[in-house]
Amino acid sequence: MQHFHRRNLPHLYFDDGIYFVTYRLANSFPIYQQIKKLSKKWDFNKFTKEFEKYDYHLSKTYNNNKYLASPEIAEICKETIHYPDGRDYKIISYCIMPNHVHLVFQLLKGNKGISKIMQSIKRISARKSNIALNRKGNFWQDESYDRWIRNEKELYYVIRYVLLNPVNAGLVTDWEEWKYTYCDKDYLVI
Repeated sequence: MQHFHRRNLPHLYFDDGIYFVTYRLANSFPIYQQIKKLSKKWDFNKFTKEFEKYDYHLSKTYNNNKYLASPEIAEICKETIHYPDGRDYKIISYCIMPNHVHLVFQLLKGNKGISKIMQSIKRISARKSNIALNRKGNFWQDESYDRWIRNEKELYYVIRYVLLNPVNAGLVTDWEEWKYTYCDKDYLVI
């Protein structure tokens, strides 16, 4: 079954398949209009270049909203990513950056749907993180970027992109140095 809807970004959901999802902290990127430009570019190569530009600016962080740089908060996010693993999806790869998260997973039969999966991950991690930080208010940006992976070549490039995100952001020199990067050994591409 297929489901399509649009808020600021288009979302195409299937009951199965592999997805690449990026979600970020609320107010972590004030130039949010950039992401609207991405949704108009459907050629994979052009789309990838535009997304890389967006992610580059996101990684450079325009304000001090870097809660995920805290090991305690990163661990909370890691736990909430792993909780649905084996129930709703199989984790392929993820990277928890200081202000955003990249996640690649394969939906499992009987999953509750990407929208509900992401709502749950974001709601639980936001609640726990706000308690740990002694803060209130929105923790995550409402809308996430998600992309259905269409073939093995695209999956290869997406996993590579996720793993190299902290390297490209200048946080480490080797992706394995970043504590909050994970890749299932069956999908390791680097």
